[in-house]
Amino acid sequence: MLLKAKESYRFWFLLYTDFPRIHRYTLGDKIEECFLSLLEHIFFGLYLDVNKKIIRLEYAIAKLDALKFFTQLAYENKCIPENKYLELSIQLQEIGRMLGGWKKGLEKKIMEQKTPAPNI
Repeated sequence: MLLKAKESYRFWFLLYTDFPRIHRYTLGDKIEECFLSLLEHIFFGLYLDVNKKIIRLEYAIAKLDALKFFTQLAYENKCIPENKYLELSIQLQEIGRMLGGWKKGLEKKIMEQKTPAPNI
């Protein structure tokens, strides 16, 4: 998942260099900040215990939602071409599915740990 997020960031970084100057330091920087925060939460989430991992994943999911919102704003304001926006959106949706699956798996693991095994 970190690899997919890094690939998406590389794609964004190329878009950022072509971002209109008037919006680069406002909306462009906001998207940049969200991307870097998303990467940070995923990276740190890899090394934490299960309970802390879920908290990091919730933060990562929130950052991803903000990232989707701000990239949509950038597209609507013609800062990102349609074909590039569609490609980036597909990548962000895939990251969202991966984060959701990771969180669901961890929640299941926690529930299994809390549920005592039946005595046979």
